[in-house]
Amino acid sequence: MTPDQLICDAIRAICRDKQPAGLYEPITYVLEAGGKRLRPLLTLIAAEMYGTEWQKVLPAALAIEVFHNFTLMHDDVMDKAPIRRGKPTVHVRWNTNTAILSGDQMLIEAYKQLAQLPADKLPRVLQMFNEMATGICEGQQYDVDFETATKVTIDDYIHMIRLKTSVLLATALKTGAYMADAPEEEQELLYDYGINIGLAFQLQDDILDVYGNPATFGKAVGGDIIENKKTYMYLTALQQADDATLQELQRWFDTKEEYQPQEKIEAVRAIYTQLGIKGICEEVMRKYTEQAFAILDKIKLPAEKKLILRELGEHLLARKE
Repeated sequence: MTPDQLICDAIRAICRDKQPAGLYEPITYVLEAGGKRLRPLLTLIAAEMYGTEWQKVLPAALAIEVFHNFTLMHDDVMDKAPIRRGKPTVHVRWNTNTAILSGDQMLIEAYKQLAQLPADKLPRVLQMFNEMATGICEGQQYDVDFETATKVTIDDYIHMIRLKTSVLLATALKTGAYMADAPEEEQELLYDYGINIGLAFQLQDDILDVYGNPATFGKAVGGDIIENKKTYMYLTALQQADDATLQELQRWFDTKEEYQPQEKIEAVRAIYTQLGIKGICEEVMRKYTEQAFAILDKIKLPAEKKLILRELGEHLLARKE
């Protein structure tokens, strides 16, 4: 059985035949909606790198995946997002109360997975998991705060996405390595690899939100623009724009006038294209990916054991969805 199959089978079993259906059906809907399963795969990959079987770390991997999807369900409510992975979001298909309550139960299901870990491993894994969860909540709050903040720097934004996105990938890797009794310094190297890959991943997401194909992106393109998110692209545009372009960009983000959402998306996209923002963002994304590869080179394992993580980084650079 491949790790993908192992994860999918285990996910299907989490809420199987549970009642009431109104609580558990939305959870199954989200967990079986697809997605890359990247985070649990990273946990299994890290464990296998150090000679531990996938089944021994599966509960930790599932906890991370369920928690990730819990954050997405609540994030979609906060962002009023209509689509996730090409399907209506839970608060759209059902309602907001359902998305909140089913999301809460998903958090509980994540901790139920952790409770299955060996007693000697649970305290440290729980500590890492809680630190990760707190970081994600802090990152989400920064993201919300930035929408109305008068001044947000690129460093502020990188700090926010490090918390909101990168710590999840980093913790997934470190957890797998810890469960496999990897040397502590190599656990930290894998964590740092995950941080850098996570930053590259989010920057690519920012690009796809503006330039992605709606048929393959899985979310509504232009959502960050409609929500006035201060992304890397927006903040870089502020630095690159002349006075007239700057005024136009800020007018779109500050306007109280009535407009069609697509009109705003196309106008802001045109500004980004004029300023070459996509290329600048891609270059920074490459920088973080190269930093991740340099960290990977420091891990004292045969190159073939690390190949899958290198291929992951290369895949992220070419990602179109």
